[in-house]
Amino acid sequence: MAVVVAALGYFVDIYDLILFSVVRVRSLKGIGVLDGDLQSLGATLINWQMFGMLLGGIAWGVLGDKWGRIRVLFGSIILYSVANILNGFIGDVPLESGWHPLSSALGLSQAIDQYIVLRFIAGIGLAGELGAGITLVSELLGRHARGYGTTIVAGFGVCGGIAAVSVSTLFEWRTSYFVGGAMGLCLLALRVGVVESGMFNVVAASNHARGSVWMLFWPPRRLLRYASVVAVAIPIWFAAAIPVTFAPEFAKSVGITSPMSAATAVLWFYVGLAVGDITSGLLSQWLRSRKRALAIFLAWTALTCFGGYEWIQSQPEVWVYATICGLLGFGCGYWAVFVTIGAEQFGTNLRATAATTAPNFVRGSVPLLTGSWLFLQSHGLSITTAAAIVGTITLVIAALGLWHLRETYGHDLDFIES
Repeated sequence: MAVVVAALGYFVDIYDLILFSVVRVRSLKGIGVLDGDLQSLGATLINWQMFGMLLGGIAWGVLGDKWGRIRVLFGSIILYSVANILNGFIGDVPLESGWHPLSSALGLSQAIDQYIVLRFIAGIGLAGELGAGITLVSELLGRHARGYGTTIVAGFGVCGGIAAVSVSTLFEWRTSYFVGGAMGLCLLALRVGVVESGMFNVVAASNHARGSVWMLFWPPRRLLRYASVVAVAIPIWFAAAIPVTFAPEFAKSVGITSPMSAATAVLWFYVGLAVGDITSGLLSQWLRSRKRALAIFLAWTALTCFGGYEWIQSQPEVWVYATICGLLGFGCGYWAVFVTIGAEQFGTNLRATAATTAPNFVRGSVPLLTGSWLFLQSHGLSITTAAAIVGTITLVIAALGLWHLRETYGHDLDFIES
C-alpha cells in the first residue's frame, strides 16, 4: 500500500510540477502577456515555483523527521492541490470589484502577480511529496527489495508529466489546473490505510536529535556526502528547465520552420524519463550498484546533449527535436536511482530531511541555471551556445558528485546519524 500510494502521489506531484511548462505560452497569453515577454516571464514563474520548492523541501524534510513521514504526505498534497485549483481562477481584478482595494494592497490585483504567488505556494507543497514517499518506502521494504519499490514510485510517478501533456491538449489551461488539484484531493482518501515507518517510530521514542538541517552541514564529511547527492542530479533539471521547457525558442534558433510546442517536447522527454527511471532502477538492482548505474546514465545524458545538437543542426525538423527530447529524457531517467541513493546515504533521524531537501535543492538550482543561461544570452551568446555552456558545467559537477558518493546497495538503513 505504501508503494502504491507513494507512486500515485508522485504521479500527481509531477503532473502539477510539469503543467506550467506545458501551458506556459497559452496561460500567459490568456492573461494578456505579450509575445515579447513570454520567455522572461516564463523564466520568472519557473524560478518562483522552484524557490518555493527549495523552501518547502527544507520545511517538509524537517517535519518528516520530527513529526513522521505520513503527516508530511498529507500536508504537502493538501497545500499544492488547493494552490493549483486557485491557479485556475487567476485574472485581473476589475476596479469596480469589492476585492480591488484588498487585492491592490496585497499586490495581487494583476493576474501575473497572482500567478507568481500561487506557483510559489504550489512549489512549497510539491516539495514534500517525493522525499517523504521515498523515505517511507525505503524504510518499509527489505534492503535488497527497496530498489524495486523506489523504482516503481519514480517510474510511475514521472508518467504524471505525460498525463499533464494529455490533459492540456484536451482541455484549456485553467481546466488543466483544476484537474491536477482534484486528483490530489482524491488521493487523500487512499492515504488513510498507510502505516508509519517502524524505524521512525523507534527513533521518535528515543532521545536522539532528529530533523536538524544543520546536521547535514557538519561534520564536513557529511556535508560532502550531501553535496555529492545534490550535484549528481543537477543535469536532469537543466534538461527539463531549458531545452525542454523553452523548446519553441530553441526550435526557432536552429532553423526549424514548423511549429514546435513545449507540450510536444515535454511529452517525449517524460516518455523517455519514465522508461529511463524503470531501466536505471532495475539496472542498479542487477549490477548491485547504485553508482555504476548512475555513471552509465550520466554518460548517456552527456552523449545525447552533444550528439543531439549536431543532429538537429544537420536536420532541423520537429520530429528530430522531439526524438532528442525522448533520448535526453531516457538519459535523465537516473532520477529513480538518485532518490534511492539519497535516502540510503543517511541515518533514520536525518533521512527524511536529506531525502526531501536533496531533490528540492536540485530543483532549486533551476533559477541559477536559467539565470546563467539568460545572462550569457544578454552578453551576445546565442541561445544554443549559452545552453551548451551551462549544460557542460552541470555535467562536470555531476561527475564530481558521483565520484565522492559511497555505494549503498544492500546497506542496512537502521542506523542513526550522530
